[in-house]
Amino acid sequence: MTELRDEPVDPDVVSSELVYSGHVWDVRSETVRFGEGEITRQFVDHPGAAAVVAIDDDERVVLIQQYRHPIRHRDWEIPAGLLDVAGEPPIETARRELAEEVDLVAASIEPLLSIYTTPGGNDEIIHIFLARGLSPAPDAYEREDEEADMRVERVPLTEVIDGVLAGRLRNGILASGVLAAAERLRRG
Repeated sequence: MTELRDEPVDPDVVSSELVYSGHVWDVRSETVRFGEGEITRQFVDHPGAAAVVAIDDDERVVLIQQYRHPIRHRDWEIPAGLLDVAGEPPIETARRELAEEVDLVAASIEPLLSIYTTPGGNDEIIHIFLARGLSPAPDAYEREDEEADMRVERVPLTEVIDGVLAGRLRNGILASGVLAAAERLRRG
């Protein structure tokens, strides 16, 4: 096997029903022809998101901590946001979220990786970018809801990796992003 990769499949969708229409995402029930029969699955229909591993000149990662109701934790995360602006490419969403969530702009931002967060239960894809050359954004943003008491810290990359590997930092987007960023930086 020379190049291991996920393989897209385009099954025949027999039926697709909107079970629940939500503020951020929906729930769908679909029946598809698969093999010799049909299978029905319910899943969260998600618009996708972009996230940013922002690393400053001192090799510190910009982290946010905010309350997440489903897990009943204030978890540590990297800046991220939904792909909810029509026609906006994920890299522009990443730039926008960096400014909106942590009041920063980056001199350079490049694709790092894209991940499916929970392929057994939703179709959410997160495009994660690496941002360098950080400076203050020209405008500060007013934050609401969970973001209103959001904490922002700059933490040495090695400490973040230690926290991920020790199981103290469990956010999958954070873990994937910082481990990929560390490897990208290691490779030069």
